Amino acid sequence: MSTGAAQRHPEVWRRHSPRETVVRWLWIAAVAFVSAWSVSALDIEWIFFKDAHVQAADLAGRMWPPRWSYAPTIIAPLIETIHIATLGTAIAVIFSIPLAFLSARNTTANGFTWAVGRGILVASRSVNTVIWGLLFVAIFGPGPIAGIAAVAARSVGFLAKLVAEAIEEADRGPIEAIESTGASTGQVYLIGILPQVMPVLIGTTVYRWDINVRESSVLGFVGAGGIGLHLYASINQFAWQQVLVVLLAILAVVIASEAVSAWIRGRIS
Repeated sequence: MSTGAAQRHPEVWRRHSPRETVVRWLWIAAVAFVSAWSVSALDIEWIFFKDAHVQAADLAGRMWPPRWSYAPTIIAPLIETIHIATLGTAIAVIFSIPLAFLSARNTTANGFTWAVGRGILVASRSVNTVIWGLLFVAIFGPGPIAGIAAVAARSVGFLAKLVAEAIEEADRGPIEAIESTGASTGQVYLIGILPQVMPVLIGTTVYRWDINVRESSVLGFVGAGGIGLHLYASINQFAWQQVLVVLLAILAVVIASEAVSAWIRGRIS
């Protein structure tokens, strides 16, 4: 067999070329180095891992059996948590639509307005919901209003970013057809673009609501209302049997929200 034929048809099949193999091992080495560096920089007390399983078993024993008599006490806060997530998501949807048009390159006025829109997106998504909760508790005081504002502030950037990307990928055909009729900019956005991105908006909203139900359950730790306040109080009192009841209630709500979210996404797909 000639040299050229041997190069085209190697006798031993290899999944990766020598160069690809070297690159893969370099990536593995880089990840291992960064991981080792991060662990060493954290100054972890490894001695605590020695009896971690004993402490976990002891905590589980303190939690069992659940104190079911505490369940009626958390029904109202649990419902309040769902309301916080729902209202916060609804407010975020209202603000995310104009923000998405401001942040999309094909609908924003100029480079400055695009930068402003993207800056708002980054500011919203870079701050955790709990941190937003701390800020709004300082503004509105403890209670569900602060929780609703925190959920909305965190969600608006998430929703607007995905909708803005959908706007940038919108089909130009319907848009140009509407523009040719002499429609105003608002009419073009409302009739030509919004219907195209509506499935993305609905699907993303449902997905975000599902996330917000989970995040709202811990907002009570910072005084922003909901079931988290009772969870925090039970932990501080070392009432572990009550803690288990609260955790089981949160788990039930999360499973229900996941089922509702999956059903709605299935209907719109």
